[in-house]
Amino acid sequence: MTVAELSGRLSSKELTEWYAYYELEPFGQAIESLGHAITASTVYAAHRGKKGKKLSYKDFLPKIIEKKEQSVDEMVGIAEAMTTALGGQDTRRKKHGNA
Repeated sequence: MTVAELSGRLSSKELTEWYAYYELEPFGQAIESLGHAITASTVYAAHRGKKGKKLSYKDFLPKIIEKKEQSVDEMVGIAEAMTTALGGQDTRRKKHGNA
């Protein structure tokens, strides 16, 4: 689905709600990778022997799903960009960063 198709099907509010839901209850490839990483680390731990290196499930996660912590300004910027991209309007009384 293209961005234009998505914009035609979902409102900015609904997309934001889905994003918030995903943050609480992840779904899709990322959560599946987490399950596989936990399984792989368990199998590894059972077979590594006494001299084997201890590894965490995090060592088995694909590097593409690592998250860096975002600042408040980064989060606001992402929300602003998503709102603009989906044709929404900023209805805040004060703009972020202005007194």
